[in-house]
Amino acid sequence: MNPFKSLDDADVSGKRVLVRVDLNVPVQDGRVSDATRIDRVLPTIREIADKGGRVILLAHFGRPKGKLDPAQSLRPIGEALAEKLGKPVGFAEDCVGPVAEGIVANMTDGDVLLLENTRFHAGEEQNDETFVSQLASLGDLYVNDAFSAAHRAHASTEGLAHHLPAYAGRTMQAELEALEKGLGRPEKPVIAIVGGAKVSTKIDLLQNLVAKVDCLVIGGGMANTFLAALGKDVGKSLCEHDLADTARTIMQAAEKAGCIVLLPVDAVVAREFKANPETQTVSVDAVPADSMILDVGPASTGQVKEWIDKSKTLIWNGPLGAFEIPPFDAATMAAARHAAARTRDGQLVSVAGGGDTVAALNAAGVADDLTYVSTAGGAFLEWMEGKPLPGVDALRA
Repeated sequence: MNPFKSLDDADVSGKRVLVRVDLNVPVQDGRVSDATRIDRVLPTIREIADKGGRVILLAHFGRPKGKLDPAQSLRPIGEALAEKLGKPVGFAEDCVGPVAEGIVANMTDGDVLLLENTRFHAGEEQNDETFVSQLASLGDLYVNDAFSAAHRAHASTEGLAHHLPAYAGRTMQAELEALEKGLGRPEKPVIAIVGGAKVSTKIDLLQNLVAKVDCLVIGGGMANTFLAALGKDVGKSLCEHDLADTARTIMQAAEKAGCIVLLPVDAVVAREFKANPETQTVSVDAVPADSMILDVGPASTGQVKEWIDKSKTLIWNGPLGAFEIPPFDAATMAAARHAAARTRDGQLVSVAGGGDTVAALNAAGVADDLTYVSTAGGAFLEWMEGKPLPGVDALRA
């Protein structure tokens, strides 16, 4: 039983349905260069339109800071959406006021309309009551299908849920159900893989995870800080030496909670950070003073695979090495493919998210094989940190 209402609970026929979607996609030369987020919201739009609802899309684009900026208009994104949807998508040059009201009034059942960038109004990010009321006047129902914006208490992501009957769209529903399987009520043992450059950006995340998972794998530049905190010389590696006490505190908390912190035991090092340089694989106790750690080694990768094999649930955020540059993608690719195989075999529930993680999984060719891959970025990270998400909380039944 979901703690929120979904489209299964909504009667959309003949209704004006305000649908918050994430269309904050990369645009180059006036064209959408990556339509992943558009693809994610198509099922919700199609379902509402096919059931006779009048779909009124709310979205933001960029950071116009409450002012009209033609360079951050949603119009070209609406054109890409129409192409993907295979039907016309109307466009209103404002999201409130006479222009929007007039176009909404002329909609018929099954029509789809995209309103202009909500962030052209300061009231959006301020969650201003007057602006919320203006948006609410355009609809009969509210559907939030933008988990990626759910960590913001904005007018279109949180405020509207208090003014209209509110439901989760299909993408939001899938995300919430996957996250519940990941950390809410996971099947144990649970392994979390956390990588990335800096511990400083993921302190809250690590502190939350050690209390909830059975094994925490730390990779990427972050691992160097933990190794240094244990007294190991990491050479010229990226390392936040000033966070040694923080790293030790996290390891102590893990020990108290019965969580194993899995750090690299070997590493791939190089004197230069460039593609295909001369490399060595060394013990983390023997990193040359003139070299930097750029990936975990095969022994460490083997340990990660072993933990994936004995786990029932995997949460993943961040690569194990500098995966953008070969050969420092080896560990991340190997772990990703191993997790994908276990997932395909029905042995593992795997939930991953974060920009670098998604890019790595795509590079490994396994993004579609994991149980769920979140494109939500900040919202996914805040969920992993155990923080409340206003846009989700507002939907709770």
